[in-house]
Amino acid sequence: MSDFSLSVGVLGATGAVGQKFIRLLENHPWFTITKLGASERSAGKPYEVAANWIEPSPMPETVKKHVVSTCNPEAFSGVDFVFSGLDSSVAGEIEGAFAKAGIPVISNAKNYRMFDEVPLLVPEVNPDHIALIDKQNFDPNGKGFIVTNPNCVSVPLSMVLKPLQDAFTIESVVLTSMQAISGAGYPGVASLDIMGNIIPNIGGEEPKVAEEPIKLLGKLTDTKVENAEIPIQATTVRVPVIEGHTLSISVNIKEEISDVAEVLKAFKDWKNPIEDLDLPTAPKHPIFVTDDDFAPQPRKQSYDEGGMRTTIGRVRLTEVMDISLIALAHNTVRGAAGGAILNAELLAKKGYLGK
Repeated sequence: MSDFSLSVGVLGATGAVGQKFIRLLENHPWFTITKLGASERSAGKPYEVAANWIEPSPMPETVKKHVVSTCNPEAFSGVDFVFSGLDSSVAGEIEGAFAKAGIPVISNAKNYRMFDEVPLLVPEVNPDHIALIDKQNFDPNGKGFIVTNPNCVSVPLSMVLKPLQDAFTIESVVLTSMQAISGAGYPGVASLDIMGNIIPNIGGEEPKVAEEPIKLLGKLTDTKVENAEIPIQATTVRVPVIEGHTLSISVNIKEEISDVAEVLKAFKDWKNPIEDLDLPTAPKHPIFVTDDDFAPQPRKQSYDEGGMRTTIGRVRLTEVMDISLIALAHNTVRGAAGGAILNAELLAKKGYLGK
């Protein structure tokens, strides 16, 4: 028997992230899609007509005949909450309207991530931050709120840094992300730009990677999150890979580390704070450290544990920075729709959804 039976809507349902939501929610034990929203040009059409389906598996039969509506709260009456795969150019106004109408929003967009009263959430990193919901005033009745998941690089970066933060004092971080083309949405990057090539800058990405993890790793106070004092220098690069973002991360540690075994022990001893909640989308091993010198690789490890695992390899002590490693996570699953679904599962378990 399911723990919950909640009715959900998907905003931006015809886009790349919206489609990922729909595929991942097929046969979900707690959540059932009952409403789909998209732009005016899609409204009034059956989903199978409105959507140019790009997922690798067939469109679920359960959504094909759903008539798409516009993204307004009136059209979503009766849902317990919505997932938002909206583009940031429209997400701010629409998500705010849903929250004010008393409909909780679990968002993949960047618009509200850095608001003091809005949780920026990775359940394995900062589950206590959901208490910020109680500070929100979108809805006078307290039912509507917004919770966000981070940028698709910030997720694996924070997953790497959390065990290190628990074991040591992190002084600084330098990373280069090698980001898959699926992160650019559909139709994404022009083929003549990316085939046999890399693009050494992704517009607007580096500030997010520098800002979001320090909120994720910050300490919850009575009123907001006190950001962690960790300077992060990021270089974001687009590479000709379809799925999976790879990060080369170097970390300076205040304490003296004489053996890489100390670092490996930090990852091994880390306690997953949601391990005992039995959330359907949660990976059994959210962090997996491999001793294979040729791992992780996007083509081989991106889909481990349904794409929800962060894989860490090539953990080394280095001369310039103290620790160096490679991390990999699936960008549109762990770093987008799957991460948002896990957020919703945590919120349901903690009593914030279906009230």
